[in-house]
Amino acid sequence: MGKKNLFWYVAILMVGIFFFSGLALAQEKKKEDPLAKWKPEFDPSGAKYKFIVSNVSHPILKGTYAGFAIRDELWKRTNGQMYFEYKPLSILGGEVEVMNQLQMGAIQGMLVSSVAATNMAPRVGLVNLPFLIDSFDKLDKFIASGNIFEHFLMNADHQGIMSLDITTYGNYGWATTTPIKVAEDLTKLRVRVAESAVGKLTYASWGVNPIVMPWPEVDIALKQNVINALDHTLIVCRVQNKFEYCKYFTQINFAQGLFVVWLNKAWFKGLPADLQKVFLETVKDVCKQNRVEARAQEDLEYNNAKALGVEFFKLSDADMATLRKQSNEVHVKFADQINKIQPGDTYKPANYLKEVQDLMGYKP
Repeated sequence: MGKKNLFWYVAILMVGIFFFSGLALAQEKKKEDPLAKWKPEFDPSGAKYKFIVSNVSHPILKGTYAGFAIRDELWKRTNGQMYFEYKPLSILGGEVEVMNQLQMGAIQGMLVSSVAATNMAPRVGLVNLPFLIDSFDKLDKFIASGNIFEHFLMNADHQGIMSLDITTYGNYGWATTTPIKVAEDLTKLRVRVAESAVGKLTYASWGVNPIVMPWPEVDIALKQNVINALDHTLIVCRVQNKFEYCKYFTQINFAQGLFVVWLNKAWFKGLPADLQKVFLETVKDVCKQNRVEARAQEDLEYNNAKALGVEFFKLSDADMATLRKQSNEVHVKFADQINKIQPGDTYKPANYLKEVQDLMGYKP
C-alpha cells in the first residue's frame, strides 16, 4: 500500500472511530439521564417564562416529587406560559452552594431542606426543634395557624428570598445496625447527623457526640462501620436502601423532615400579577396534596420495611419523657434566633417560639 493510500486509510479509520465513539457516548449519556423517568409530557420550548428550581433529594420521596407536580400543574394552569424546570438529585450541587445561587439570582428557586435552610434563615430552625412539630397532625395545625405560619414564611425575606409553603418526607427516628430498645442504647452508637446546629445540639443533650456527615457519604460509612446509626426518617431510609445495612428502626418521631419552597423574590416580583397569583395558588394546592401523600407513603414504607425484615421499636414513656426534658435546652438555646424580628416582618410577636409551643401543646 502506497503512502498516499495509507494516509487516507488511516484518516477514514480515525473518522469512523470518532463517529462511533461519539455515538456510543451519546447513547450512554442518554441512558444515564437521571431525570429521564420524570421528563414532562409537554414541549416546554415555547414557554414565555422559564425558571430553574433545585432540590438535593430523590423524587421517589413525595416531598421531593412535589416539584414535578408543581411543574405540570403550573404548565396546565398558565396554558403553557410558565415552565418550572426542576432539578432534584443534587444536580446543581449541595444545598449551601445552591442557596447562594438562589440569592444571587443564578437560579430562581429551590425546595430547601429545613435542616440546611437555617444556615441562611435561622427562623426555619423552629420546625427542627425536638418534640415541637413532631407529627403530621401538628404540621397541619401549624400550617393552618394564620399569622403564626405566615410569620414563619417570612423566614428568608430579609435575604431576598420568598418562602411559599412546605412539603414533608416523614417523621425522624433512628435507623441502626444494633437495636435501640432503651434510650441509653443510643449513647453507645456512632450516630450520623446532617450539617445542622439544631441537630448537633439535640444529640449532645442526649449524651451523644454525633458524627456530622454529608448524605452522599452515608452508604460507604455504613459499609465500613464508621457509623452504625442514622438520624433520619423512615421514608428516606426505606426508599434509599439504608435498611440494607440498618436492620432496626426506633420510632421516636421527634421532628418532621421538611422541604421549604423558596423563590428569588426579585425574580418573582418581576412576573405579571396574574401569573404571580396562579403561581402561589398552584404551589399551595400541590403542597397540601403532597402532605396527604407523604403521610400515606410513611405507612407504605413501614410495611415495605417490615417485609424486608426490619424490626421496629418504640421507647418507654419514661424514656421519651427523659429525652423531651433533656432536649428542652435546644429550644432555650435557639429561642433568640427564632424570635428575632427581621426587616419586612409585619407580624411582630413578643415571643414567637412561645406562641408556637403553646399552639402545639409543647411541654418539656
